[in-house]
Amino acid sequence: MPQLDVVDVQRAVTGFIVDNFLFGNTAEAPAPTTSFMETGLIDSTGVLELVTFIEERYAIKVGDDELVPENLDSVANLAGFVVRKAGA
Repeated sequence: MPQLDVVDVQRAVTGFIVDNFLFGNTAEAPAPTTSFMETGLIDSTGVLELVTFIEERYAIKVGDDELVPENLDSVANLAGFVVRKAGA
């Protein structure tokens, strides 16, 4: 698998969020560093949907110990996590 680019992952994650949580409203798309928890954009069920999306798209497995805000609380955190995980 070629090296993942963090910007490409951010684009894919943002697209997933817009399509699945914002009903296609791109004007409401979160900035890369916007906290999902602080804004209430994505709840715990939504985080699980997001995890399923990245696991399927990038062929990675997210462990229970990795379900932490440092990895999953923003588009930037999530993209960085995916790139690190895929490169491991």
